[in-house]
Amino acid sequence: MTQDTLLAPAAGDLAAEDTRWWRDAVIYQVYVRSFADSDGDGVGDLPGIRSRLPYLAGLGVDALWLTPFYVSPMADFGYDVADYRDVDPLFGTLADARDLIADAHAHGLRIIADIVPNHTSDRHAWFRAALAAPPGSPERARYIFRDGRGPDGAQPPNDWESVFGGPAWTRLPDGQWYLHLFAPEQPDLNWENPEVHAEFADVLKFWLDLGVDGFRVDVAHGMAKAPGLPDVGHADQVEMLGTAVLPYFDQDAVHGIHREWRRLLDSYDGERIAVAEAWAPTPERLAAYTRPDELHQAFNFHYLTAPWEAPGMREVIEESLRTAEAVGAPATWVLSNHDVKRHVTRYGGGERGLRRARAAALLTLALPGSSYVYQGEELGLPEVLDLPEEFQQDPQRLRGEGAGRDGCRVPLPWEGEEPPFGFGAGAASWLPIPTAWRDLTVAAQRDDPGSMLALYHEALRIRREHPALGDGDLRWLTGPPGTLVFVREAGDGDRRLACAINMGDRTVRVRVHGSPLLASGPLDVDGEHVHLPPDTALWWDAEEIA
Repeated sequence: MTQDTLLAPAAGDLAAEDTRWWRDAVIYQVYVRSFADSDGDGVGDLPGIRSRLPYLAGLGVDALWLTPFYVSPMADFGYDVADYRDVDPLFGTLADARDLIADAHAHGLRIIADIVPNHTSDRHAWFRAALAAPPGSPERARYIFRDGRGPDGAQPPNDWESVFGGPAWTRLPDGQWYLHLFAPEQPDLNWENPEVHAEFADVLKFWLDLGVDGFRVDVAHGMAKAPGLPDVGHADQVEMLGTAVLPYFDQDAVHGIHREWRRLLDSYDGERIAVAEAWAPTPERLAAYTRPDELHQAFNFHYLTAPWEAPGMREVIEESLRTAEAVGAPATWVLSNHDVKRHVTRYGGGERGLRRARAAALLTLALPGSSYVYQGEELGLPEVLDLPEEFQQDPQRLRGEGAGRDGCRVPLPWEGEEPPFGFGAGAASWLPIPTAWRDLTVAAQRDDPGSMLALYHEALRIRREHPALGDGDLRWLTGPPGTLVFVREAGDGDRRLACAINMGDRTVRVRVHGSPLLASGPLDVDGEHVHLPPDTALWWDAEEIA
């Protein structure tokens, strides 16, 4: 299958669209363990989320993406699922899930559940059965078992490496090896087996019938493997993720799975959606996941990793819009999530990182398409870089120093002067919250008009109310060196919103013919011009565009 074929919209199976809410939705990611703890055990849970729904509705987001809350031994914090149709007792009960979905809908919020189809837990009933069955059995055919290489089969079947470090194969006492692209506790499923297809169709139906509005598809690029499982031929394969073709990621056959799922989603009322977590070597290959008969959105990691400089950022934005438009999909924009260092820290940390994060929020929310907000970014939370060793549990830390993701998963600070800042009724949280976050709590920022929380509240309000924002087109304007300046127009052309962001190192003068709406930081107005400092963004209601 060629790249041009991948990008060509496939025919048929398109459901009638009503509101197309997902094309410009603001979706808030809830990392369940770290959002709100209802029972005082130090771990966030579903009733905790339910208790904070008024906060989320008041913030102005459209939907919540919940990380996995299914039954799991938590080798990878829930991304190793032992039972896809039940809630882990750590997070609540199935009744709690039903209540949360219903209550979220009553608050005008949709629920996106995380689904993990590339692998299960090694505690899943299927894998337990596979371990008890002999080589060549139907039970083992649900996973990827192979004999080893060498005269005694003591070498792995190929040279594939785990994303978490080390070989992607583990040998059993009977001599066979099983594939796990992540931790050994996460064996990969065999998606060439029809039984796997049927099982996941049933799992999706279970949650759709319970009322979820869609799914975030974990490792959406990983289910299909190249025929014959050929060697990569290179070491340090983790460095190739998202930049090179690999025999275990972004194989063309994965798109058939997503077409099956789209047909299932389209059979339900209410515009149920799927969002791909997919790493692909080019924007064109990423866009293939969002053709009209496949998934609705794909995370734009090219934007997340874009440099803080105007030419590079503009190139990523233009490329993202171009490739999304080629398949009729909305672009998506994300600054942080539970797998990457928080962007306040990535952008330099301290006051500079905070200024840039404020400016990036206005840039992101002004772009065409859908935006994602990772919990705590509306508070300006930085990465926690000094977690004590005894608290670091992320299996990804095995890659080496600084590779763990614990620092972006520290629980939210809600109120009070001392940790755990209202996260729960207990005296501690599963990861310790820094004492310095007392000034970053929701309560501390709620009534401060200059806070990050106030900026997000106002930006999301304007985004909801201004007809030029959300889905649509973007037109670039000429600005001073080091800046990005563009305008968004309403469909009838009567209303325009312009955005300027200064990513340079000196203050610049920008012409603003219209009414300023929101700025990420202080600036000086001089008639029809503003003096825009470095790392600052401005929105204005544009009356005239030169």
